[in-house]
Amino acid sequence: QVQLVESGGGLVPAGGSLRLSCAASERSFRPTFMAWFRQGPGKDREFVAAISRTDGTWYEGPTKGRATIARDNAKNTVYLNMYRLKPEDTAVYFCAASESGYISDRGSYKFWGQGTQVTVSA
Repeated sequence: QVQLVESGGGLVPAGGSLRLSCAASERSFRPTFMAWFRQGPGKDREFVAAISRTDGTWYEGPTKGRATIARDNAKNTVYLNMYRLKPEDTAVYFCAASESGYISDRGSYKFWGQGTQVTVSA
């Protein structure tokens, strides 16, 4: 069973930047899409960004324009860079992998990490 492990979360002041990482446990793992979702306090889990096997990228929601997703195949790692962070970006950020389905639909993703907490102070 492939494991996804997120890292890079923490406490950041408003206006700051952060890079989250997601490492897959198996080097041969090449899902169709890798994505980041987030879940704020009392909110549903929402799609942030995805990257395809061919490096196509998609963004939705409040972080669009303030986030970029990238991958390093040599390290089997996907990154989420976030900029101009706001207190409302405070959430647990999850990495996920999908073989098929609608890109921003959490139901399309079979593999999930445990999440990393991002807290943005005012």
